[in-house]
Amino acid sequence: MTCFALSNPFLNKAFEFPAPAKINLFLHIVGQRDDGYHNLETLFQFIDHSDTLNLTVTEKSEITLLTPIEGVNNEDNLIVKAARLLKKASNTAFGVKISINKILPMGGGLGGGSSNAATVLVALNTLWQCQLSLTELATLGLSLGADVPIFVHGFAAFAQGVGDELSAMHPQECWYLITKPECSISTQQVFTAVELPRNTKRLSSSALDTSDFINDKFHNDCQTLVIKHYPEVAKLLAWLVEYAPSRMTGTGACVFTRFSNQREARSLQAKLPKGVSSFVAQGLNKSPLCSVMTKLSLNK
Repeated sequence: MTCFALSNPFLNKAFEFPAPAKINLFLHIVGQRDDGYHNLETLFQFIDHSDTLNLTVTEKSEITLLTPIEGVNNEDNLIVKAARLLKKASNTAFGVKISINKILPMGGGLGGGSSNAATVLVALNTLWQCQLSLTELATLGLSLGADVPIFVHGFAAFAQGVGDELSAMHPQECWYLITKPECSISTQQVFTAVELPRNTKRLSSSALDTSDFINDKFHNDCQTLVIKHYPEVAKLLAWLVEYAPSRMTGTGACVFTRFSNQREARSLQAKLPKGVSSFVAQGLNKSPLCSVMTKLSLNK
């Protein structure tokens, strides 16, 4: 497919797009594949806390990241990789200037990098007028990371496979206190650890007929490993569970604590130990990126 540079209504205009965080309400590792990846069963939900990407389409073909992320080489940045991947797949002549206001912590298990990549794919697909389907974009995104497809599709989902086989779900849109101790965790190190559980029993469909996923039926298979090697996470979790149901998201280090309302979440936030960063956010079963893309399509 080729994107042509004729009468593009988005040319030389700046547009803002959210790149929201996700949490894993549970994360079960049910096996390891021959290619080294793991088969998972997890429940993704978005939260209303996002990085913000600003994109300006240019006639020149260059892809320029105006706001490099400290400690990340531009060539390794998923934002740049996603733009180049779509450019190659679509054979577009357009380029783009990208800046990011990054508020999601790195190494936290909130999917910030994957969300950034997905937002670039979805937004540029429209801005460059490439006309790829969400399924095609998700397939492209999977080569960048297992979490990218959920952000491309934009709905809360029970995910299987490497995280790319999605079934829409509608968990309660609770309020969460998201906390992070003073450490960052490498996803690769967690998934290559010898002691990581890899044989959790697969869930039956009836097990998902519940509104409470923070109970003994569900867990995060990465959590025991992480708290063994990261005492900061262990200490924080032990403190939080005294107040409300709490669980680590993804491979950590962030922990989410569930509440029925914002007031209760903020009340506990005010009591947090020193050295713990935090924010309060509501669970969302639809990504905020979806509504932005709908408005953009209607107004072009």
